[in-house]
Amino acid sequence: MIYGIGVDIAATGRFQRFIDQGNSRLLERLFSERELAMCNARKEAASCYAARFAAKEAFLKALGTGLRDGISWHDLEVDHNQLGRPFFHLSGKVQQMVTEQQIVTTFLSLSHDGGNAVAMVVLESL
Repeated sequence: MIYGIGVDIAATGRFQRFIDQGNSRLLERLFSERELAMCNARKEAASCYAARFAAKEAFLKALGTGLRDGISWHDLEVDHNQLGRPFFHLSGKVQQMVTEQQIVTTFLSLSHDGGNAVAMVVLESL
């Protein structure tokens, strides 16, 4: 059964400004060490950051909570498998809420085009 669906879009240029301005504190607040390393290793780092930010926002919309009740940006980490399929590593308050709501499957799709990154999340429960 579908628990929730979330969609978000993020402008790549916004994250390019953060990079150009050396705003590492903001990036460190939004992204885990693994995400920072992954995005910084890419030629299009801003696009990588924008997609991950959109994914986190879309997840919180699907969960129906937004960023509150002790949820941290670091509770949601976006990774990808060997074939490039994106997925979440969940921890902290988000993992607790997912367990309490009996959410068993998380689907994530990311796309980039025209200076934007978009993410869609579907959460499935028992």
